[in-house]
Amino acid sequence: MELRADLPKSQRIYKQTAIQSLFEEGKGFSLYPFRVVVHLYDAENQEDAIPRILVSVSKKRFHHAVKRNRVKRLIREGWRKNKQQLLALCQSQNKTLDVAFVYTATIILKYNEVEDKIKEVVERLKERL
Repeated sequence: MELRADLPKSQRIYKQTAIQSLFEEGKGFSLYPFRVVVHLYDAENQEDAIPRILVSVSKKRFHHAVKRNRVKRLIREGWRKNKQQLLALCQSQNKTLDVAFVYTATIILKYNEVEDKIKEVVERLKERL
């Protein structure tokens, strides 16, 4: 599988069973402004050895959908730009990595701040692999 800089549906967690297993079996850590939950498991084949993400922004913190969607776009873009090393590592070890980003801040951070934090998360995930 070639390393692409986009974020196709195959790299997102959208099925209810996958979401449930991520939060039940995954381990988490906090890195402001995120609560990150990670579930690492063996891939069935080489094509499935990709990191997948889930982005969650609470309606309690951001009442307006416009703001929630803005935060989700920032997180997805930061992940899209910084996932390449993790993708190559997952494929070399034949592992699948499910990652949930739960946004815990009460303000919308600038893109540069969000991207820096995502880079830190990626570094921590590389250490876990």
